[in-house]
Amino acid sequence: MIGAIVLAAGNSSRMGVSKQLLDVYGDKLLRRTVRTILKTEIDTVAVVLGAREQDHRTIVEDLHVDIVSNTKWATGMGSSIKQGLAHLGRKHPDLSAVIIFVCDQPLLNTAVISDLIAGYRRNKKPVIASGYAGMPGVPVLFDKSIFDKLEALPDHQGAKKIILQNPADVHTIPFAGGEIDLDTMEDYNAFLTRESSE
Repeated sequence: MIGAIVLAAGNSSRMGVSKQLLDVYGDKLLRRTVRTILKTEIDTVAVVLGAREQDHRTIVEDLHVDIVSNTKWATGMGSSIKQGLAHLGRKHPDLSAVIIFVCDQPLLNTAVISDLIAGYRRNKKPVIASGYAGMPGVPVLFDKSIFDKLEALPDHQGAKKIILQNPADVHTIPFAGGEIDLDTMEDYNAFLTRESSE
């Protein structure tokens, strides 16, 4: 069984408005991300919410996902990873791996997710990361043998350090466009301009 943790608890401080609610390809960015995940062979999805929880809950609560409320969202990404993992672990004791997603990669697609899962089954590496901009990144799959490292993350730290500190355990799958994330309004405007010109 493979689960997904969607990290959507942040307050988009650099954006100035909720990135989860940005319009991308006719849908809200968070909803588009979740719907993309649900079209793959992933078995169970936990969406971790925090800042503006009710606004964000409204756009995904009709989808087949578990919503996890992180009241400690302001302490950092690690707290959301741990809460998402704890929720999935309680609900699915037979969980064999999780894929961690962020909600600000507008070019996420089902092929990338399927490639991560296929890479996991084929390579037997405990970490299958997306590759872009010369680095491993998200979405990233972690085998259950790495769960203890995720559970030990400081609240303020994401999972990147685990990936970088254990290079022999990592297999990378190319994600064309993975480097495009929407952190600022300039990022969003540049993305819209790029898409309209193609």
